Amino acid sequence: MVKKIVLAICCFATITLSAQNGTVSPYSFFGIGDLRSISTVENQMMGGLAMYTDSIHLNINNPASLGKIGPTIYAAAVSHRELRLETFSAEQNTSVTNLDYLAIALPLKVQRMGLNFGLKPFSSVGYNLLDERTNSSGNAVTNQFSGDGGINQLFLSAGFRLMPGLHLGATVNYHFGRLENNRQQTTEGVQFGTLDLRESQISGFDFNYALTYEPKISSKHTLFSSVRVRTQTNLTSENTQTIGTFVPLSGNEIEVFDVNLDEVNLRFTEIKIPTTYSFGLGIGEDKHWFVGGEYSLQQFSDYSSPFLEASNTRYEDASAIAFGGYFIPDYSSFDSYLKRVVYRAGLRLDNSGFVVNDKELSNFGITFGMGLPIGADFTNLNLGFELGRRGTTMNNLVRESYFKVSIGLSLNARWFLKRQIN
Repeated sequence: MVKKIVLAICCFATITLSAQNGTVSPYSFFGIGDLRSISTVENQMMGGLAMYTDSIHLNINNPASLGKIGPTIYAAAVSHRELRLETFSAEQNTSVTNLDYLAIALPLKVQRMGLNFGLKPFSSVGYNLLDERTNSSGNAVTNQFSGDGGINQLFLSAGFRLMPGLHLGATVNYHFGRLENNRQQTTEGVQFGTLDLRESQISGFDFNYALTYEPKISSKHTLFSSVRVRTQTNLTSENTQTIGTFVPLSGNEIEVFDVNLDEVNLRFTEIKIPTTYSFGLGIGEDKHWFVGGEYSLQQFSDYSSPFLEASNTRYEDASAIAFGGYFIPDYSSFDSYLKRVVYRAGLRLDNSGFVVNDKELSNFGITFGMGLPIGADFTNLNLGFELGRRGTTMNNLVRESYFKVSIGLSLNARWFLKRQIN
């Protein structure tokens, strides 16, 4: 009965959440929206570390982990985020719920070679902004900006063991989606307003390579090291633009026409997201504890998105640092369930390289959570929590404070088998 309930929750989440915007951030106005670094709940709660791998948990950002995979694993997660958006003069509370990922890992040869495929979001657009000013004639001018859509990512990974402790993996990612940005302007004393609607159909590929080396440094302890490279993402954008006039009171369009983007070479544009390099190092005792750190850098100053550029933005090189780990009191305990629970915690600091009004956006988060065993076949329910802050109230910007709750399921293939007595 418990299994049927959990499966029903997964199906319901997949159907209802797929139609929702992945963000409500005003910063998704810029470029291709919020770039979302999605990892499994287990990794998220260790500060977002992708370097740690083992044989019973899925790691969708480190394909080298597939060289260690044991059972077939089905994984899915949903998250809910409560946000407080602040400026110097105003404050607003909002929230958003998402389906974070769906993935399956298949061992081709147990703890030697495996495959992984799935779906997760890459970027999200979801904003509604109001800008009120006064023109030279003293009349109020109102600009309303709204947008939705996003880019999804289908991925296929393979990994294998080169030698004991040394694993190599690669991922091919296919990106696809639609972005819509709408601007409406009305002026006091003017009968009609103007509108500008832009749509982009996005598609493209990139690759992710990973190498992990985990030598034993004592009878109990293992050194964990990882190098990951995500190649430059080259996306093709097919763009359309419609401009015209409308009646502010009713919203009815009066006259609209399509802009000939071919004349200005903007019908088809290329979006370039630069290569990211990540390096991780940690130490741990198998099935007991682990602690580690990871550093990532990206030459984001080379970012390019011609059709979606904003006038008050520029790009600098980006970096991120994360620390985290886990602790299991006694994974084999028979008399105490709490001793078998995995306790995780971490923190992270992201310098996005994205500069708005001469201020770079940074994000700081503190994470913690638990992995709750279900049955005796390595199936677990993962609960995660994150407290964080992004942006600033300086230079007419918005500061986002958020609390995120994540629920992830990691289901072993044997969990679906019907037990029989011969």
